[in-house]
Parts: sequence; structure tokens; C-alpha cells
Amino acid sequence: MPIDADSEDKSFMRMALALAERGAREGEVPVGAVLVMAGRVVGEGYNRPVGRHDPTAHAEIEALRSAARSLGNYRLTGSTLYVTIEPCTMCAGALVHARVERLVYGAAEPRSGAIESTARVLANPGLNHQVRVTAGVLADAAAEKLTTFFRERRRRAEPERQGDRDA
Repeated sequence: MPIDADSEDKSFMRMALALAERGAREGEVPVGAVLVMAGRVVGEGYNRPVGRHDPTAHAEIEALRSAARSLGNYRLTGSTLYVTIEPCTMCAGALVHARVERLVYGAAEPRSGAIESTARVLANPGLNHQVRVTAGVLADAAAEKLTTFFRERRRRAEPERQGDRDA
């Protein structure tokens, strides 16, 4: 029995969410990504800019790098990138350069999302490659992961702020 696209999208997004959780355990903002070709994961990543001391080590970039290494090609034609949060401008540009066919993301990112929230980078008609976009796949789960991460971070920081006020 063939799997429908919606079910397949959710399945790969669950993998991305698991990678986001891995990043959260390492103290990184919980964003995960998987790159799929012909129904097979060929690259994966999660946010690692803090741990790698690399401002470009976003989940999307990590997944693109992983796939390019495993395939021996920086062109990822025919691929779909699943990412838990709407990509930023840098990551959107990387999708175009890599020739990713389709982007599927979970939650919108109102501060730096460059697909629909703050800009429409991929909608630029002057680009030499167009990426199809599907938004909102498991959006609630992706948003909750971020909310929980930042709530916990603020909770841990609260005793430090209290100490500053008491001094």
C-alpha cells in the first residue's frame, strides 16, 4: 500500500523533531532537519552553532552538508528538506544553491523566518532555481519544542537574575 504525501511528510518531520531534541540536549536551539531523496534520508542535521563555534551551523546547513558529502555532489536536485522551523535568509539561499526541489517546514519563525514571516526569499522571481514550499507540517509540535526550550532556559536563568537584584 503506497504511503500518501501527507503521511510521508509527517514521518520525516518526526525524524527532524527527534534531531531537534538532540540539539536541545546539547544546549542548542532545538531545530532539526533531514534531507530526503527518493524516499530515503541522505542527510541530517540539527542546530550546532554554539558547539561548533560556527554561525553557519544551522540545522538546514548541517543537513545539506551531510547529504552533499554522502552523495559526493553539492547539487541536491530532486531532494526534499524537512526542517522543524521556518528557515532564515542564509538557509533559504543555501536551498537555492543546492537545487533542493522542495522545502517542508513545521512552525513559522516570526523573528527570522525568511520564507513567509519576515521575507519571501524563495518567491523572488529572479532566482535561478525555484523551491516548492509546504508549511505547517507538525507545526504545533515544532513550536512547542522551541517554547519549552526557551521557557526552561529562562527558568534556569531566573536564580542568576535574582542574585543580581539581591547584590
